[in-house]
Amino acid sequence: MSEEIILPYMFEPRPYQLSTFEAFDSGIKRLLLVWHRRAGKDKTCLNLMARASQERVGSYFFFLPTYAQGKKIIWDGMDFDGFRFLNHFPRELWAGTPNSTEMKLRLKNGSIFQVVGSDNIDSIVGTNPVGVVFSEFSLQDPRGWDFIRPILRENKGWALFNGTPRGRNNHLFKLYENAKTNKEWFVEKLSIEETGVMTEEDVQAERDAGMDEELIQQEFYCSFDGGLSGAYYNKQMQDAYEEGRITNVPYDPAIAVDTWWDIGMHDSTAITFVQQEPATRVVRIIDYYETSGEGLQHYVKYLASLPYVYGEHIGPFDLEVREMGTGKSRLEMAYGLGLKFNIARKLPLEDGINAVRTMLPMCWFDKENCKHLVEALMSYHKMWDNRHREWKAKPEHDWSTHGADTLRVGAVGRRNARIPERKKRYEVKYWSEKSKPSWKAA
Repeated sequence: MSEEIILPYMFEPRPYQLSTFEAFDSGIKRLLLVWHRRAGKDKTCLNLMARASQERVGSYFFFLPTYAQGKKIIWDGMDFDGFRFLNHFPRELWAGTPNSTEMKLRLKNGSIFQVVGSDNIDSIVGTNPVGVVFSEFSLQDPRGWDFIRPILRENKGWALFNGTPRGRNNHLFKLYENAKTNKEWFVEKLSIEETGVMTEEDVQAERDAGMDEELIQQEFYCSFDGGLSGAYYNKQMQDAYEEGRITNVPYDPAIAVDTWWDIGMHDSTAITFVQQEPATRVVRIIDYYETSGEGLQHYVKYLASLPYVYGEHIGPFDLEVREMGTGKSRLEMAYGLGLKFNIARKLPLEDGINAVRTMLPMCWFDKENCKHLVEALMSYHKMWDNRHREWKAKPEHDWSTHGADTLRVGAVGRRNARIPERKKRYEVKYWSEKSKPSWKAA
């Protein structure tokens, strides 16, 4: 006699979570949950996916912003009671031992569950998922959905998004605005006032612990007002939107095109295409290109395929580092391919970021060709130290890093670059009466 397994397993949905299951059961294949922190977004999505994996055989992907977050939050994650998230797929359904490197779980009925970082979207090229979850979509590379969408349309698969707001110029807000009036979507926006999971006293405790008010409004009240908390260039990019500097910026054949590079060793390489107007100091950002898994020869061919007349190519200082395999630097290899780089000076990260802030008010962005770059600049943000309740003095390395780094290379290495002087720091020493200096007459 076979033992009955009930799904969801070891999960009893809260009243407000039931509507997501009901919408899915009614046949809706596009769902968006804008829920506050601690509302159980990932638990709900994971259990819905576990059940769906037994209803239709196929591949199911659970996307998080980065591989590291996927491993920490879902693959190795536990709830408050120490129950592993992965065990919402009952062990009786497992086919063998999970693959921890690929974060892949094979199930006995033939389905596959896999946790994927959207910073490594290329790892699923050639696959055919029938169900996907995009967790914390506001922090993810929006190109992941662009890649998956046509596949799901063809195989009649489903997609479930969750996240908390990160401003009105973020792709989560754009998705929310488009989806909430679309009858083919289920959309739900819930703050702590709707769920009752947290009290005002709980929020005040977070405030007292040092959480800034803008982040509190986003995380607990699902407010789209304000930008991404901790973002380096939020004000400058908001100004660009409001001043109409994100618009059509066509190529001007009379001005040479400079390229600003971020060259990845094991991840993406990004190139920003710029025309600088010497008389007005305007920086016209006309194009952007980013891909991964390709050598320098690919990028040289790509540049040659475009109609631009090039000026200077500015690369990061680490181009001069020699690779162990060849003994040559990438600077030398690029020169051998006919690409001569000027190297941006090496500066502390803080100084490079300030140089970008100084330059951004002069920048105009082509809204189509540079769409991904604009998203990256809006999303580039500091790491949050949850233990000490403060922002770290370094950026989160995610999908937005590559585009943002091209601007830093350009801001430091371009003609007429202005590097803001760092404010002097003075060490103040105090003396007591005992150590008070004595003065002698000359």
